[in-house]
Amino acid sequence: MRLPELIELSRTDFITIDTIGPPGQRTFYLQAAQDDTLITLIIEKEHAAAISIAISRLLEQLGEAGDEPEPASVELVYPVEPLFRVGRLGLGYDETRDMLVVMAEELAAEEEQHVAKVHIWASRAQMAGLAHRAAIAFASGRPTCPLCGEPTDASEEHVCVRGNGRKRLYEPDGG
Repeated sequence: MRLPELIELSRTDFITIDTIGPPGQRTFYLQAAQDDTLITLIIEKEHAAAISIAISRLLEQLGEAGDEPEPASVELVYPVEPLFRVGRLGLGYDETRDMLVVMAEELAAEEEQHVAKVHIWASRAQMAGLAHRAAIAFASGRPTCPLCGEPTDASEEHVCVRGNGRKRLYEPDGG
């Protein structure tokens, strides 16, 4: 099924980022709804981190906002049926509406002429909630090695590239 070129949620009822699956095998989702329209997109872990930082920085630049409702639910709505995998993710702000927009573009092969896009408009409070939720989702994965920054797996020993491939860099008790 071919998607429309642009799907736009002009004022979302809720927007969230969450994951499904165990650490190391998680799939990240961006989900938003307006009235009876539910949009679910697959994003990369790095997208979650980047959008969290970008929203936080933009909100800091914009300063205080007026009275706004609290952010809506952070839980994914099931069944989770993604429209597409995101290739590009951007953020914008409309001063007239005092709303932020997340702009997602489908990851498509170079030869494809039709690329679906989704624009999700939300309030500052909703976007602040999204930034917080994205940061939590990003941080809740596997712990990273303090030397090389690569994820570690509790079920197997980590071979650190900074340790020249050795599993243990030092012996804590005189070794």
